[in-house]
Amino acid sequence: MDIKISDSIKYIGVNDYDIDLFESQYMLENGMAYNSYVILDEKIAICDSVDKIAIERWMNNISEVLGDKAPDYLIVHHLEPDHSAGIEAIAEKFPELKIVISSGALRMFPQFCTINPERVIAVKEGEELSLGEHTLTFYMAPMVHWPEVMVSYDSKDKVLFSADAFGKFGTVDADEGWSCEARRYYFNIVGKYGKQVQALLAKTAKLDIQTICPLHGPILTDTIPEVINLYNTWSKYEPEDRGVFIAVASIHGNTLGAAEKMKEILEAKGCPRVAMADLSRDDIAECVEDGFRHSVLLCMASSYDAGVFAPMADYLHHLQVKTFQNRTVALVENTSWAPSGLKTMKAEFEKMSNINILDKTVSIKTRVTEQNIKELEELADEIIKNI
Repeated sequence: MDIKISDSIKYIGVNDYDIDLFESQYMLENGMAYNSYVILDEKIAICDSVDKIAIERWMNNISEVLGDKAPDYLIVHHLEPDHSAGIEAIAEKFPELKIVISSGALRMFPQFCTINPERVIAVKEGEELSLGEHTLTFYMAPMVHWPEVMVSYDSKDKVLFSADAFGKFGTVDADEGWSCEARRYYFNIVGKYGKQVQALLAKTAKLDIQTICPLHGPILTDTIPEVINLYNTWSKYEPEDRGVFIAVASIHGNTLGAAEKMKEILEAKGCPRVAMADLSRDDIAECVEDGFRHSVLLCMASSYDAGVFAPMADYLHHLQVKTFQNRTVALVENTSWAPSGLKTMKAEFEKMSNINILDKTVSIKTRVTEQNIKELEELADEIIKNI
């Protein structure tokens, strides 16, 4: 694929159009990109390998760009298998190749490949690698989103090789905007580590970055200010949009009907944005994304087995794992004989940081009554006050 980065930096990554599930859990509609790059200079450096299913195509891309030349370095910004599966193949083909990793990756490196340690160069914060006209400076980015991650900056072409930061689901050539699938990618894969992302943003803020080359998704140029602004918002756990996300877990449809009514009420009262998802049927990763995106989360669920209906319990677990925080939460339960949804959801949110749980709640007994509608109206008023 002919992707222009610069006269001396070429794209040699691989698009996987067939994959439908990333990391065995995230649904994909537009495949996935495994990005790799080569810097052509007095010394030749390849930035990152690819997933195991893409090794042959990646090696063909390398041969097409280099011809009979041999690369001097393979720079491994991130050791996760979708970016390191080809290390042994390229090391075998080019016996003089040196492998450049972060010093934090030394302990983990033997878990992913068997390479003579004499071929491995470990770099630390601020160290440089001169290729000729190009000089790469390395910056450590631990827990964005693995402990060994680093990024590198090419001062000649002003390119940041950003590892998994600023990546997204989808192939490089997917006909879609960046933010939606980047948001879902961020909150589900990187989002737990907001503090560490902030540390990386502080480092990169000092650099003149004209191009970002992530390991997934498109190469970024004109949209860099917008992208960095979103990453700053996301990693501070601040809401991106003033509005309400209604997460619904309904057994027989009555709770879902109540949620649809609540959506109508909120919209009629002028709520700036209302989104809703059925936790039993919709993509859980997208629901996590929407929970973080909005300023208010409204959870509406059936009581179940002296707790809360399983899809809601699973959703709250996902939020807790991803360090959901700094939000207002409203709660509605539906119960036929033993109310337990409210107390269960409340207890889970109390485990999270800086969550404003509204005192006003609604408990529906099987079917929505006129009294329930009045209570939903009152809850909507409280929600809008807290948007």
